[in-house]
Amino acid sequence: MLLYISEDSGHHSASRAIEEALHSIDPSIATTNINSFNYTNPILERVINRAYMGVVKRTPEIWDYLYDNPKVVKSTQKLREMIHRFNTGKLKILLDDYKPDAIVCTQAFPCGMIADYKKSFSVDIPLIGVLTDYAPHSYWVYNNVDRYIVPSEEVGKKLIDDGIEPARVLPTGIPIHQKFSIAQDRRRLLDMYALRGDKPVILVMGGSQGLGPIRELMLLLDRSFIDAQAVVVVGTNKKLYRWLTRRWRRFRKTIVALAYADNIEALMDMSTLIVTKPGGITTAEALAKRLPLVILNPLPGQEAMNTKYLLKEGVAVKAEGPDDTVVLLEELLYNTPKLTLMRERAARLSRPSSSMDIARLVIELIDTQRSATKA
Repeated sequence: MLLYISEDSGHHSASRAIEEALHSIDPSIATTNINSFNYTNPILERVINRAYMGVVKRTPEIWDYLYDNPKVVKSTQKLREMIHRFNTGKLKILLDDYKPDAIVCTQAFPCGMIADYKKSFSVDIPLIGVLTDYAPHSYWVYNNVDRYIVPSEEVGKKLIDDGIEPARVLPTGIPIHQKFSIAQDRRRLLDMYALRGDKPVILVMGGSQGLGPIRELMLLLDRSFIDAQAVVVVGTNKKLYRWLTRRWRRFRKTIVALAYADNIEALMDMSTLIVTKPGGITTAEALAKRLPLVILNPLPGQEAMNTKYLLKEGVAVKAEGPDDTVVLLEELLYNTPKLTLMRERAARLSRPSSSMDIARLVIELIDTQRSATKA
């Protein structure tokens, strides 16, 4: 059983990647992939999602304060326990009906809910928590989680410092689809989008909702002296997509606008670098493709922490706004040695086989559990 929250999220993408890896190892493995928040609290899910987006857009400093704040974690502990108890009935029905051999959670809410359930009912189901960002927060910390999957040893150290046994923390990486480990023919991809092979390609992404000052950036980029092409993926931002397509003929540079792309791996293969918000999944995918990052408009909380990690590792630069982004793009595109060094560092950090490694771990835990039961 795989549990995540929010349909259009990195948590869901990660759970799908693990599920597909499990099926590729053994097609007979039965899986179910559930939006746990929607299953247990459908009304509350909609309220919290709207509230979250409202806060990060209008008053991001509030979310920055709330994110992984020890005082907030402590003060909300009883509330979280109450919500977990409230969800017990639905959860019991689900587990009794499906009878999972293992549970994989790609978000802290379902992980904590299952951990408390295991404690309350003395249930011994292997529980794996999979972190999808480069900064673990305190809401992940529970005694009844059998394994934690983290992006790197350094990231796992914080969980260990918070009291998790080192043997339970594995630096396997953020799970991404296996297709990101396969290189494609760049020339063929460029031809598909009518792009030239002698000019750099800048990939611009604003997450699943196309957030950030992308319109301003494209106007500035088009007027700049940078001799490059751009591919812009806007996600669900229909307003931005309409603006880009209406203005298409007026752009001096070649700019390809995509509302939705299920071939991000191909777009990354043909790109020189990426301008993006540093969501955990997008970042892991870019690293697997050895793609240097220009970080623009990171959300407070997890994305701000991801930014700090990526800057320290030398695989990204951070822009303070659209104007600064254009300056950084010019510096990178005309500094081949730096761009090459960033690619090499990205390759060292990447974990392209992460989903397969996690799938093998899940199967191993199930086999161990069954052997112990027989004994």
